[in-house]
Amino acid sequence: MPRIQADTVAEHHAQQRRALLDAARALLAETPEAPSMGAVGRRAGLARTSVYQYFPSADALLAAVVNDVFPDWADRVTAKVAAAATPAAQAWAYVEANVDLFASSEQAVARALRRVVEPHVLQGPMEAFHARLQVPLLQALADFGEPEPRAMAEHIDLLILHASRGLTGDSPSNQADLAQVALARLRRLLGGYLRLDADD
Repeated sequence: MPRIQADTVAEHHAQQRRALLDAARALLAETPEAPSMGAVGRRAGLARTSVYQYFPSADALLAAVVNDVFPDWADRVTAKVAAAATPAAQAWAYVEANVDLFASSEQAVARALRRVVEPHVLQGPMEAFHARLQVPLLQALADFGEPEPRAMAEHIDLLILHASRGLTGDSPSNQADLAQVALARLRRLLGGYLRLDADD
């Protein structure tokens, strides 16, 4: 039996489950194929049989990854928006956070999940993710005084999507530079509208 490295059995199980989810996510970032239970166990430092104590099948593990990553990605964006001081800065923080996600290894995870997970498993978490992302942007735009926050939010999302397309599939060493180029373009488009100062 593995040695418990936590104060309680429940904490130990939570830690092991977290390690397995992180391992599966890391493997998905490296290859677009569904990772085997054995590979996930090895990455997490657990025996293959131990993985089945937490997830009864590879499909169950992938579904758990889906339900884990989308809230995490939303947390990253909303936290950056919340840390900004003004509505204009919050709207720009939303842009930056989304471009950061496109330029990170998480984009490879997203592509892999679309490849290996059934669409019905992805649909609910994806819809919840996009709906949650809209909340801080809509609030920032409304506080900024935008008369049509929902329409403007849709335009901003489309601009982010188009500006970030060049980041998808590029080598990690080049993605940071490309992200800065994408942000510079977006700032030229949105900086005047948001009345961003040079130091924002």
